Amino acid sequence: SSQPSTSNNRRRRRQATQKHRHGDAPAIMTNSNSADVATPAKPIIRNRDMLALKAYIQAKDATQYDDVHKTTVILDLTHSNLVQRHVEVRFDLHDTLATLQQRIHQKTGTSPGFQHLQIKSGGSVIAEIPPEHDDSVKLGFFGLQHGMEVHCVDLNPHSGSRGGQYEDTSLVEKFSLSEDEYNQRSGTLRDWGRKKKAEDPTFSLARHAQQHREMVEAKRQHRLGLALPKGFHIDANGEVARSDDDDEYDKHDGGNKNANGANADGTSAQAAAENGEFGGSSVDGISIEQRCQVQPGSRRGTVAFVGEVPELGGHWVGVRFDEPVGKADGCMNGTRYFDALPKHGGFVRGKNVEVGDFPERDIFEEDSDEDEL
Repeated sequence: SSQPSTSNNRRRRRQATQKHRHGDAPAIMTNSNSADVATPAKPIIRNRDMLALKAYIQAKDATQYDDVHKTTVILDLTHSNLVQRHVEVRFDLHDTLATLQQRIHQKTGTSPGFQHLQIKSGGSVIAEIPPEHDDSVKLGFFGLQHGMEVHCVDLNPHSGSRGGQYEDTSLVEKFSLSEDEYNQRSGTLRDWGRKKKAEDPTFSLARHAQQHREMVEAKRQHRLGLALPKGFHIDANGEVARSDDDDEYDKHDGGNKNANGANADGTSAQAAAENGEFGGSSVDGISIEQRCQVQPGSRRGTVAFVGEVPELGGHWVGVRFDEPVGKADGCMNGTRYFDALPKHGGFVRGKNVEVGDFPERDIFEEDSDEDEL
């Protein structure tokens, strides 16, 4: 009866030897009375990035406690009812067991009388401390070392931490309010919006929020000494304000013209030029090569053109800005009026241009009182 078993074992050995010759690891053989079991191989990391990451993380594992005082021990605290883990809590080996129990009570809510402590190393329990243990014993008595875990088993059957009461937010009753109850409340955002809507039928919360964000951004740029965004200017009080109109030509929408070529007030550009609003007198005192400051935004630059622009109607001032805060490059519908880099030029109405001693700004020399505490 042993002859077939012996032949089977020989056949298995030959198969294992053949696999070994072809580069496969031979399986561990057992006798005929036991099942063939292959020892699972430990995973080998061959990825260079993973190996580098592992080396970086473990680089100081052997020396991480070298700078810790010899009587100090660093422990992790865990709890039977809680998912949370309090890592690297420092104790002194001369502290008493009562100190450890009190610290656990503060962090978990379990009083010392219900704390059954387990000292773990590498996941294995090496010592247990029942709640009735003498709490005047020093921690050094238990042989605690860096990295060990002190696990608290809560013996209180009525503990507040049972069932996730301290961590499971789904158990907390949420405040809810029906639409009708919210509509009836005063002083809410919806109530304020209704009042604003009654004052201005075109009011909307979305537009109000957008305007608020734009104002905050404009104030931020002014505080940093940057050019103000389109549609904002500095008022007489030195505060950032929203402009009612924008008389600088926007090459994307044709300036203040509507789809019919008329200005915002309904008059044509030619009529506005003829009535003197944008005539030659609007640019009196402004000449080429003068330094200037343009509103809105207190943008600085040099006057590069003064005169009529038929494509826009009336007289305009061409400004070559020091920074890319313009909307053009000196060209209008294929006609070159002055030279400027892209976004360094702009056609501006004379009323928004102030000429004088406006040197180019040095952002490193400007300080803001609001940025200094």
